[in-house]
Amino acid sequence: MSNRASFDVSNLLQIFRLTHVFQRIERRLHVTGSDRWENDAEHSYQLAFIAWYIVQKEQLPLRLDKIFMYALAHDLVEVYAGDTFAHDADAAVHASKAERERLAAERLRAEFADFGELHEAIQGYEHLVDEESRLVYALDKILPPTNIYLDGGRTWRELGITQEMIAKAKADKVAVSPVIRKYWEVILDSIKKEESVLFDLPT
Repeated sequence: MSNRASFDVSNLLQIFRLTHVFQRIERRLHVTGSDRWENDAEHSYQLAFIAWYIVQKEQLPLRLDKIFMYALAHDLVEVYAGDTFAHDADAAVHASKAERERLAAERLRAEFADFGELHEAIQGYEHLVDEESRLVYALDKILPPTNIYLDGGRTWRELGITQEMIAKAKADKVAVSPVIRKYWEVILDSIKKEESVLFDLPT
């Protein structure tokens, strides 16, 4: 007699549903060449992919399995906490971010108790426990402005973002990874040089 009927796939289907919700979490930047917003699943894939490239190109002595786990897990708390826009003018939104994400991580841990590595990756990223987490963290901060730069600054103009706001928001966060900071300094120089095209400057 087959044991197929007794095989429990409910946890697997719950993971599927989690990824579906993750795809619906929108971020405040346009997909390049499209009018729709980028979603968290797209962002996490790009983060993993670009991190892989940098590790290979720079021949960094880092573990790719950790890189991928951090990149894929780093924003999963947003399924319950929502995305927090870096330039949101509401101070209360930023003040509540840590607590919202802490509660979201606890909820994920309760709902997916059998997925221990996921929770380790979420916590490891949050606390920047190793070089892998710091590289992914810093790279995560430069992906949005780099994507917007490649899209001609459209999102910045629509949301009233300035070059100074971007530089200030990213400086300390990118600094946790010297490798990523090196790339960011070059990208930021390009942004500054094209400021008149990328931003709505006062006349």
